[in-house]
Order: sequence, then C-alpha cells, then structure tokens
Amino acid sequence: MSISKMQRKKFRVRNKIKKVSSNDRYRLCVSRSAKNISAQIIDDVRKITLVSASSNTKEIKSQKKNKKELSTIVAENLAKKAKDIKITKVYFDRGIYKYHGRVKLLADELRKNGMEF
Repeated sequence: MSISKMQRKKFRVRNKIKKVSSNDRYRLCVSRSAKNISAQIIDDVRKITLVSASSNTKEIKSQKKNKKELSTIVAENLAKKAKDIKITKVYFDRGIYKYHGRVKLLADELRKNGMEF
C-alpha cells in the first residue's frame, strides 16, 4: 500500500513532535486552504480538541480582509481562547505546510499574544 507524498510529510512532522511531546504541552495544529486558515490546540493524550479558531466563521468572513490579515485575526482569536483556559505552552505542528507566508504570520502573531513554542 503506497502512501502519498503529502501523507508522508504530515506523518514525518507529527511523529517528530509526538516523540518530544510531554503532558505539560499540547499540540497546535495548523491547516490552510487556498482561501482560509484554521488552527486548533489538541491534547494528544486524551485525543480531544481543546480550542480552535478558523477564518471560516461568520464574524471573520464579514470583515472582507485579505488572506494575510485573516491569519493574524485567527491567531489573535486562538490566543485569546487559549488564555481563557490557561494554555500558554504548545508544540507548533505545521503539518505539510512550509514555515513560510501565512503559516509564519500565524505563528508570529501567536507569539506576540503570549503563546510559547
């Protein structure tokens, strides 16, 4: 059974994160499409999503921003929700995406808002 190139990339990145992960940190998973970006904080031990934010919500879509501005807005929303449940330390899981462009903007904005990774 052959695994696609994208699945191999995702598997490689996630396994590196899971090897060094501990119980005091959660995984911040980023996914993006051509128009939208979303991020979620996942507890791998209990296998649940704790917090999520997406540019595909009504209040963000109504603002009519460009893609780079959407990633900063999503990062601000996610950081605010994470602070409410007292999460500050996470592992950044970029998935199959390069740490460049909108993914990097999201990460930088999260760092500005108090997240550590």
